Amino acid sequence: MKWLKTAWWITMLLATHVAFAQESTTSPIFIALQRGDSILFEEGFNKCNLAALEGLLVPDFEFYHDQNGAQNKAEFLKGFKESICSNTNQKPIRKLVQGSLVVYPLKNEGKIYGAIQMGIHDFYIAEPGKALRFTENARFIATWVLDGGSWKIKRELSYNHNKPKRYGVRFDDNYPFPLFDTDAGITWLLKAFKIPSVSIGYINHGKLQQISAFGEQQPGVAIAANSIYKVASLTKPITALVVLKLIEAGKWKLDEPVAHYYVDPALKDNPWLLKLTTRYILSQQSGFPNWRYLRADKKLVFEFEPGTKFQYSGEGFEYLRKAIEKKFKKPLAQLANEWLFSPLKMEDTYYYWTKATDESRYAVESDTMGQPLKYEKYYTANAAANLLTTVADYSKCLVHILDSAGLSPKLYQEFITPQSTVKAGVSWGLGMQVFPDLPGQEFALQHTGGDEGTKCIALLLPKSKRGLIIFINGENGLVIWKKIIEEYLGEAGKEIVRRNLE
Repeated sequence: MKWLKTAWWITMLLATHVAFAQESTTSPIFIALQRGDSILFEEGFNKCNLAALEGLLVPDFEFYHDQNGAQNKAEFLKGFKESICSNTNQKPIRKLVQGSLVVYPLKNEGKIYGAIQMGIHDFYIAEPGKALRFTENARFIATWVLDGGSWKIKRELSYNHNKPKRYGVRFDDNYPFPLFDTDAGITWLLKAFKIPSVSIGYINHGKLQQISAFGEQQPGVAIAANSIYKVASLTKPITALVVLKLIEAGKWKLDEPVAHYYVDPALKDNPWLLKLTTRYILSQQSGFPNWRYLRADKKLVFEFEPGTKFQYSGEGFEYLRKAIEKKFKKPLAQLANEWLFSPLKMEDTYYYWTKATDESRYAVESDTMGQPLKYEKYYTANAAANLLTTVADYSKCLVHILDSAGLSPKLYQEFITPQSTVKAGVSWGLGMQVFPDLPGQEFALQHTGGDEGTKCIALLLPKSKRGLIIFINGENGLVIWKKIIEEYLGEAGKEIVRRNLE
């Protein structure tokens, strides 16, 4: 009866796990349980350190396996010693799928007494003198409890063991690029983390080599290579390129005060007004808050002198839009069409919903349970957000950047040169983040886009002419884009992920 009650509890947990408040990856609980997971598997499982393993388990520990049944602590340790550690010629090895670990605290009257830890692991066989051989992957759930101030495991569940197939539709069937050759299949990951879809574009040798689309754009409607996503702040690099092209044509100046063309009434008497330039806006040094509505007073103010430090701001891009539109007497959407969209044949890219937008191809944003959200249609341009586009269209823009974006060597160098510092190893150029000193003497350009229910990222490695676009219409999307970056971009990708997570 005890086992039946526990099995019922686990079933209910699987059905409702995201109802808990998920811990951030920098929280003390997440870090402590991440360390515990490492001891359990890296030390215990992989190195057969029985003492390290036993030290993590409470006396009434329970283990559930979808193929080997239920075990108590004594049975589990006996089986571990005999089946995992007895054959040194074929030793099972477990590796955590990076980015898959999530933690949910358990509380009683506001006090934390335990936590639920979930993730995905891949299993391999280690044989003397041979490379690791992938065998299968599985999901796991661990119930941790605080025991005398130390974290111990009370229950462990390992289930859904399978060897995933390769998935994906190639942009070029002749291009032999393996997709997740030995790790969990993307379709399986989407299901595991309740993510409706992901669309991936891979650029190699300066050309789009592959588009892969997985999942559904809305319930019952399969995602397609030309599905339209709202890409949030990935709007900003598009706006930046339009502005840089105006500068290249001599129609706008990088270091001229924007106040020559537009002054917000709230700033008309501010002594820093003439210090605000396009350079400082594009490099995220405007001095503005991200959005005025996030301030307690809801006002647009300079929170510091422009050009003196980094602070991410959508308001800066919107301020620039108003100045440009006032000078050229044209809306930003028209300028973008003239200078970027039409020349690059970006026929599925819009700053806002129009009659030409094909709603039947829209990848609807979703919540943490994978359920579609009610989406809002915007009918005016925002220079910082709400762009509608496809992987194919956005990749055209990224390929254009790899080919110097039609800019002079001097201006292109300004675009890719760090202008402001976010943190060690991460700077901001004129519209995109810059990651210098990557493995292989490489550097990266990056921008992300995230609103409720949509998570996107665009990455470029200019020296090797590679790039990656990932569009996800799910609130849980960050769990998988880290892994995709590492799979496609190798050591440089791993370092990019590390700097993003620091």
